[in-house]
Amino acid sequence: MNEKTQTKSTLPATTHLGTVTLAISNLERSIAFYSRIIGLKVLTPATDANPKSAVLGVGETPLLHLIEIPNARRQPTFSTGLFHMAILLPSRPDLGRFLINVIRNQSTISRLGSSDHLVSEAIYLNDPDGNGLEVYRDRPRTEWQWDGAMVKMDTIALDADGVIASVPDPNTPYAGMPEGTVIGHMHLRASDLAQGKAFYVDIVGFDVITDYPGALFVSAGGYHHHLGMNIWQSQDAPSPPADCVGLREFTIVIPGQETLSAVSERLTKAAYPVMDAQETSFVTRDPWGNRVRFIRA
Repeated sequence: MNEKTQTKSTLPATTHLGTVTLAISNLERSIAFYSRIIGLKVLTPATDANPKSAVLGVGETPLLHLIEIPNARRQPTFSTGLFHMAILLPSRPDLGRFLINVIRNQSTISRLGSSDHLVSEAIYLNDPDGNGLEVYRDRPRTEWQWDGAMVKMDTIALDADGVIASVPDPNTPYAGMPEGTVIGHMHLRASDLAQGKAFYVDIVGFDVITDYPGALFVSAGGYHHHLGMNIWQSQDAPSPPADCVGLREFTIVIPGQETLSAVSERLTKAAYPVMDAQETSFVTRDPWGNRVRFIRA
């Protein structure tokens, strides 16, 4: 079976992720990193009225909201919260252009890794505060392999030379991330996978799409994952302290008011808070205290 043809998810197949909010310790430094290294552009700069906040994205699409917490601490290793935020590029040459830029600036990057996951090719790095980032491209779904309803994923060496060779002119200066770049998925540090499944599958409505030792991956519409959760460093861990850098909020975009309302009703019935409720959006907190914003597409 080359491609999953159906899904039992209660979420529409076009469900996807939206803007991510990160806390950082120095806004100027982070803007320089996300602009020069990652290739996002500033859409809403800091102002005199709001000097500790900026929004970055691609074209006119916001992807990342940065909030400065002066003197913020790094996220403790043993804690829940952000594992990485994953930015999805439209094509392999786009990933190649990004990789070339990263290599040119490697001396300024604290961590650099790469992997082939069968369904995707990925570059991993940290921002200046240690927030985990993944930048990746998907292989066509017709190339994905399935075992029943579970997509086959692995972690093997990336063919970095092949990724770079896909770029027509590798000497062209990096022009940033192209139109069509989106937040592809979020990967969370969890304290308990059963708890995560109960929230994100049974209540929110994602499918389990694959499992992995110590990790769980869920999605809508047969995507390889919109959310990953792992307990590799965080089993039974507490939430990070409030004065730490890290994840503050991420967004799940749901087509259709009826489905959005149904998610809200299921959360309320399960005693999860529904906050900041508007006609087309609301916020809740997942089992580990992460703010999750649901909005209608």
